[in-house]
Amino acid sequence: MPDHDHDHAAPNTSRADYHRTHQARAQAEAERLLAARGRLGVRWLAWVAGELYALSPPQFASMVRRELQRLQEGG
Repeated sequence: MPDHDHDHAAPNTSRADYHRTHQARAQAEAERLLAARGRLGVRWLAWVAGELYALSPPQFASMVRRELQRLQEGG
């Protein structure tokens, strides 16, 4: 898994700026996680929880989690 330490928002970066900057990457990550569901079957939920836990920084992990939820709801 790549090291995302370089993605930590600078102290003067607003939440909206961070979101705009990283939205496409969060969407791609959520799509990758969802795509593995068919391959992993019943193990997917535990696997995806571990993948989300490993994401950094926390605000990026939250973005991916929200995007994954949106995709699962058909959005």
